[in-house]
Amino acid sequence: MVFTKRLREGIRRGRIRCSIRIWTSPHVKVNSRYQLDDGHIVVDSIVRIGLADVTDDLAQESGFENVKDLLGIAKHGRGNKVYLIRFHYLPPGAWDGPQWKGPQKRRRHDHE
Repeated sequence: MVFTKRLREGIRRGRIRCSIRIWTSPHVKVNSRYQLDDGHIVVDSIVRIGLADVTDDLAQESGFENVKDLLGIAKHGRGNKVYLIRFHYLPPGAWDGPQWKGPQKRRRHDHE
């Protein structure tokens, strides 16, 4: 995923954790990693939404002032499908994996 330079610092600091994309079809996959500067973006979810679902609050969560500002960047090319992509940033050298859930109870059949 490519991000405009003005958003990258907010992404690295964890303040921006979603993006609105207007594509003909999804260009990313859930759980896949995409390079951002020295680190990586990991896609947590991708959901198709309607253009009317893009509110000023969602635009601000994505790092933009408002919907108009967001669409000025997001709306280009032939795409007409709107996707909400949630992600997290991994700094250089960080590992990403399933969240540790603590010790698991052993079931009786696990040790027979």
